[in-house]
Amino acid sequence: MINRALISVSDKRGLVDFAKELDKLGVEILSTGGTAKTLRDSGIKVIDVSQYTGFPEIMDGRVKTLHPLIHGGILARRNNKEDIEAMERLGIKPIDMVVVNLYPFESVAKKHLSKILQPSDLSLQAFLEEAIENIDIGGPTLLRASAKNYKDVIVIVDPDDYSSIIEDIKKGSVSIEKKFELAKKVFSHTARYDALIADYFEKISPSGFKKDWTLPLKMTKTLRYGENPHQKAALYALNESPSLIDADVLQGKEMSFNNYLDTHSAVLLATEFSEPACVIVKHNNPCGVAIGENIHTAYKKAFECDPVSAFGGIIAFNRVVDKETASEIINTFYEVIVAPDFDKDALEVFETKKNLRLLRFPSLSDKIQASGFDLKRILGGFIVQEWDKVDNEFSQAKVVTKRQPTDEEWKALKFAWKVCKHIKSNAIVYAKEDRTVGLGIGQTSRVFSAKIGAMHALSPLKGTVVASDGFFPFRDNIDVLAQNGVTSIVQPGGSVRDQEVIDAANQYNIAMVFTGIRHFRH
Repeated sequence: MINRALISVSDKRGLVDFAKELDKLGVEILSTGGTAKTLRDSGIKVIDVSQYTGFPEIMDGRVKTLHPLIHGGILARRNNKEDIEAMERLGIKPIDMVVVNLYPFESVAKKHLSKILQPSDLSLQAFLEEAIENIDIGGPTLLRASAKNYKDVIVIVDPDDYSSIIEDIKKGSVSIEKKFELAKKVFSHTARYDALIADYFEKISPSGFKKDWTLPLKMTKTLRYGENPHQKAALYALNESPSLIDADVLQGKEMSFNNYLDTHSAVLLATEFSEPACVIVKHNNPCGVAIGENIHTAYKKAFECDPVSAFGGIIAFNRVVDKETASEIINTFYEVIVAPDFDKDALEVFETKKNLRLLRFPSLSDKIQASGFDLKRILGGFIVQEWDKVDNEFSQAKVVTKRQPTDEEWKALKFAWKVCKHIKSNAIVYAKEDRTVGLGIGQTSRVFSAKIGAMHALSPLKGTVVASDGFFPFRDNIDVLAQNGVTSIVQPGGSVRDQEVIDAANQYNIAMVFTGIRHFRH
């Protein structure tokens, strides 16, 4: 039997209809502030919490519901003799339902974080003060108290639950199983809310690796399946910007688990370039990367790197897709095209491929700086690291061979080095100044990657450069590269046999650059 309910919400979706049903059922409704006004304006009888407790709202509304008459009425166990005696002695009435959702801290934090990463007129202190005023205190306290006493109190944090609860009440009662599920939802909700606050404070004043860390994840949707059809999967969002999850899906089928993984990889590589760029990814590795005077020429060059592997891949552009490029793309089957935007004429071309997913992701036109840390799941926990980002990598690079790279080779080396960072180790990239030519990906031996990269090349390798994500442990790599006509190499250096490798490069008149920075990717 529901005799008394406390309602205090920020999200007022469905509120009036829900409260009207409670009113019809004879439920006494307690409320506060804006919620009480909304209900009264809709003709619903409401008792202000301040009237109910005999204690006014104080400190600009910071203290509203923190009172023994409220929390005693929620936490009292109805089958506990001592609790009932305390209620009778102190004049505490039971509260049977609590309907609360919290101040919109998440949206305020996301707005701030997107601005903090860019120049702003607002100071960090101004951001912080606004955020602090959107930290709910009374709401989480009400929710946690109600969820703790779920056997006696129906607690609702999600407006989507209103209709089913009303149906159950009209049928006679809300089952203990459902009350338990509602309590579970509350504890997940308040845990995420606190995690959002901790995450926000950390981002505006980073302190490195935290001793305690709760990720504020929120499920946005279930996916059709995971990496394979027998695996269940879902998509969870962090309160970050930019976010690939926020990209607009303009057409096509639902994004899959693998689509998201591949699109993520393609986006991060495409934003490495300031020039118009095209990245084609398959199974989380690039199979063709190119830059050009426009995205049409960039696409043609990227596709020509490996047309066979491109089939069924994902394409990322860092410029708006035009009709000419779209007309070329539809000649091959792709899963996803992601770009800052698409011309109207391009969208009309893509309409002929109804299943092709088009993602509009405006952040692709900028250099994306991933925030927070890179996490990888292992049995029993996570390993956590900083993102692999180094500014001005070539500022500390040094030429270690007798011959210096030519201007053209320097351009090609810098291009190849950007690509190499995004390929699974051991990674070898054969490239010219504007495109990849052959890619050696994910081999357990670096020399095998060098050989496989050459095997994949569809155009002559003579005059190409090579980037290697790790040092060369033996000169055999240089022998293979020289046999394939490579003229210049960039690698981290750091092997105990560096001199042997340098001597081999000098023997073939190959220019070689050490960056001092490794880019393993597993």
